[in-house]
Order: sequence, then C-alpha cells, then structure tokens
Amino acid sequence: MLRFPCLAQSVPGRAGLLLVAALAFSVSAAHAQTPIQVLDASALHPPLGARVAIVEFDDLQCPACAAANPTLKAAAAQYKIPWVRYDFLIPYHNWSRNAAINARWFDLKSKALGDEYRDQVFASQPSIYNPGSLAQFTESFARGHGLTLPFSVDPQGKLASEVDADGVLARRTGIKSTPTIFVVAANSKGKAFAQVLNPAQDLYNTIDRALADTAPPPKPALAKKPSGK
Repeated sequence: MLRFPCLAQSVPGRAGLLLVAALAFSVSAAHAQTPIQVLDASALHPPLGARVAIVEFDDLQCPACAAANPTLKAAAAQYKIPWVRYDFLIPYHNWSRNAAINARWFDLKSKALGDEYRDQVFASQPSIYNPGSLAQFTESFARGHGLTLPFSVDPQGKLASEVDADGVLARRTGIKSTPTIFVVAANSKGKAFAQVLNPAQDLYNTIDRALADTAPPPKPALAKKPSGK
C-alpha cells in the first residue's frame, strides 16, 4: 500500500481535500518525497556528544509517518544512535495536535514512555479516526502502564506551546510535508546532514556513510623495535 506524505498546505472545504489528494498522488508517483531546500540548518545536528543521529519532522496522524516509523525505530536501535523527533502538525488533521500534546505528557513520566506512545499511535492509526477515539486509545494506553490521565493533561498550555515551537522550527528549517527525515552528523568530513527521501531503501546506507565520514582516523601503527642480542 502506498503511503502518501502529508502536506502542510491547507485549502478549506471539499476543494482543499481534493487538492491535498492530488498533490499527495503527484508526490507518491515519484516513489519518494521531493528534496527540500533547507533554509536554516540550526536543527540539523546530533545531540551533544553524538556523532550521528536521525532527525525527523512528523505528524502522528500522517500515514506516511506511520509507515516509516518501524524503519526509523529499528535503525536507531541497531546503530545505537539518537532519534530526534519534532512535531510538524498538518492543518487538515483533526487529532494529531491532541496526540502530540499527549505524547509530551507521557514524556514527563519518561522519554521512553512518550516514544512508546508515539509508536503505538502510529501502529493504531487505522482505528483512530477523531479526537474521541484518540482519547479512548490514550486512556487505554495510560491504564496499561499503571497511569491515570488527569482531566486535562495540559492545563496551562505549556505542552501545546512546545508543540507550536516545533512547528515554528520546522517552518524555519524549510519543512513542508511529513515525514521529513535527515541523517545528521557532527564534525563530518562529508555532509553535515542528508535528507532521506525513501527510508526503506536509503536510511541504512545514509547512516553508514555518515558514520564513515565521522570516524576518527586510524592510529598509525607503531614501528617494532629491533630485538637486541
């Protein structure tokens, strides 16, 4: 099944939905996303102390993000590299903002729990169709981890502000659709970042190149001392 990228442009009404579908089809026809023009690369670097990382801009309601998620998760685990996830909400999605805020509430319990919630939202997308079904899913997830959701997970709007800040960062970077994925490197002999247009085909090779470009030079071999008589 083809998984269309989710485009940030929004046009109201039925015409907007038809336009979104047409644009998504035109993008998928090339079997990959269109490379973006990076306007500001300040977000495209590994966390402090890491040589290489995956950076992803995603939307939890995006089918293409759901399709890419297992590949990204497996690669981060195999290479033991950080996976930095930014929220980039698609305007016509009706529950992804709530999901992003929920994920950050679980992050407050532990980052691993927040990421597990994101993974399970992606895996359960076909059964989440509106804010009400998302709320039921989220309550079930919380109960399964011994937690009780409060009446409001974000009473002061702090988590929503963090989600919005990610959106500002994404637009400043030049992001226009989800998922947009990069492999980023620190102190690289090659590219500081590379966009991964087709994760299933290109992610592992791109990580391999980034690791090779950031590997320290081999130490020179020590000359053997002549054995004395």
